[in-house]
This record gives sequence, C-alpha cells and structure tokens, in this order.
Amino acid sequence: MPLLDRRRALWGYLALLAGLFSYSAFHANGVRRARLLDEQARRLGEEDAALEAQVTRLRREVRALRGDPAALERAAREELGYVRPGEVIYKLDEGAP
Repeated sequence: MPLLDRRRALWGYLALLAGLFSYSAFHANGVRRARLLDEQARRLGEEDAALEAQVTRLRREVRALRGDPAALERAAREELGYVRPGEVIYKLDEGAP
C-alpha cells in the first residue's frame, strides 16, 4: 500500500472516530445521558445512606422503648403530651419578645 493511501486511510479512520464520538456525545443515549445517570446514582446513594442512618436510629429507639421505662415515659411526654397526675404545665409563647 503506498504511503498516500495509508495517510488517506488514517485520516478517514480518524474522521470516522471523530464522527462517532460526536454522535455519541450529542445522541440522547450518549455521553450526556451517562453523566446524568451517574449523577442520579450518586444522589440516590446519598439518599440511601441517609435512610439507612434513619432506620438505625429508629431501631435503636424501638429497642429503648421496649426495654427502658424511662425512655417510654420520655416518649409519651414529648410526643403525646402526657403528664403525671398533679403536674402543672406552663406553656411559654416563644414568639413574644
């Protein structure tokens, strides 16, 4: 194969590669979509980690409520507003100066 034909073949090959890369970069399922999917996977991984931490915290709270009467009383007072007989509740208006 003469040198001129090799150069033409090389330039043709490089032009084909450039065309394929351009097509991949601008095609709906190309590089842009891959980047969007990578970003979505990263975001979902962060959400998953946050949810795992929440599940761990809730499991710890369930164990405490099942076995610790003080924790059960605290939860009843804080979440349900329960008071013991004879206790007086004072509510302060936090919005007033």
